[in-house]
Amino acid sequence: MKIGNIQFDSRPVFLAPMEDVTDIGFRMLCKQFGAAMVYTEFVSADAIIRSIKSTLDKMIIHDEERPVGIQIYGHDVDSMVEAAKIVEQVHPDLIDLNFGCPVKKVAGKGAGAGLLKNIPLMLEIARNVVNAVHVPVTAKTRLGWDQDHLIITDLAEQLQDCGIQALTIHGRTRSQMYTGQADWTLIGQVKRNPRIHIPIIGNGDITSPEVAERAFDEYGVDAVMIGRATFGCPWIFRDVRSRLDHTNLPPLSIDQKIDVLLEQLHINVQRIGEYRGILHTRRHLAASPLFKGIPDFRKTRIAMLRASTVEEITQILDDCRLVLKQQAAGIAETEK
Repeated sequence: MKIGNIQFDSRPVFLAPMEDVTDIGFRMLCKQFGAAMVYTEFVSADAIIRSIKSTLDKMIIHDEERPVGIQIYGHDVDSMVEAAKIVEQVHPDLIDLNFGCPVKKVAGKGAGAGLLKNIPLMLEIARNVVNAVHVPVTAKTRLGWDQDHLIITDLAEQLQDCGIQALTIHGRTRSQMYTGQADWTLIGQVKRNPRIHIPIIGNGDITSPEVAERAFDEYGVDAVMIGRATFGCPWIFRDVRSRLDHTNLPPLSIDQKIDVLLEQLHINVQRIGEYRGILHTRRHLAASPLFKGIPDFRKTRIAMLRASTVEEITQILDDCRLVLKQQAAGIAETEK
């Protein structure tokens, strides 16, 4: 599979762009564990143009994480074009257009998934951004605004005609937000459309290696993109790759997983200081599936979210490490 001049191995797995999640420390870990493509947090075109420092900081990329994309969102042609030109100067491997974010502060202003209610404007933005920059331009969107407006099969062709070089489809409507189950049926229909020749990337509810494999096998997508299932779990890419490549790697141990989370913490603290580094990391810790088996974990989660020093978080993780290892030893003893 290729996007522009970017060549990927068979069945690549991408990290989705997510605000306050896909900072550079997390992207680097996901890359180490096998993510074929990573994306920055999505950034506002208006904020880029106004040179808002916090937004420009989100666009800092390292060569070690390539290929890397920068995703932008906005609600008018001129600002999206101007922002794309500025983004191009950072030298991402591609620019992705966010036509799918469902949250009110984005979609409610006519950007992101809000453009699903104004397809002519969406297409005008896509066409003009493609013509304004030299890097590949891709897009990410949803099935439609709601169940009465499932427009993705026609929209995919229209975006392709605008020059979009790959399309990521989240298998929900805007009205669904992140509720219910992602519907991959229409994603498969888009991929099987003989008029579609750009890569189609499937997104939505890729929560395990088995689900990722089924997405490739049943729907024929060129790549899958993982979002929320990566929270506190960058090793999911390793697990998925092991399944897809039939390498049968043993799962990481409890110690190894805890050490990965501590590494993420230290990367962020070294990068942006203790306080902000902890803020960037603790939502991953609180959401990590690693801790689901801990009894009465709610108290521990609250402690994670309130922790303000590296020492506090390290102690909490070490306590979790001990409990998880004791549980694992008990299960092993029972199975003898």
